[in-house]
Amino acid sequence: MDRIELRGMSFQGRHGVRDAERESAQEFRVDVVVNADLAEAGGSDRLADTVDYTRVRSAVKEVIEGPPVRLLESLAGEIARRVLELPRVEGVSVRVAKRPPSMQPIDAAAVHIKRTRA
Repeated sequence: MDRIELRGMSFQGRHGVRDAERESAQEFRVDVVVNADLAEAGGSDRLADTVDYTRVRSAVKEVIEGPPVRLLESLAGEIARRVLELPRVEGVSVRVAKRPPSMQPIDAAAVHIKRTRA
């Protein structure tokens, strides 16, 4: 299966279990790998024949900058759900990471999920 990868996206959000995490925006880093058949796009060179990267990025941005949730699992799941709604997407892998202030020093607390079209 072919893949499109969007690595290192960064957005500000107010997600977390603790009140402090929801009061002040913090950085969330997101990686998305989309599984799709890219053969047609490779031959046609037409955006209509592939997965539009800007739509994937927009979905991630809307979720991270949207209403607060408590768990990284919720964020990753909602991102996966929205990406799977895009045309030509057969599967998606989502990694969401943050650096919780209460856990410093830490490079990241992260969740990585994989979902496929039903």
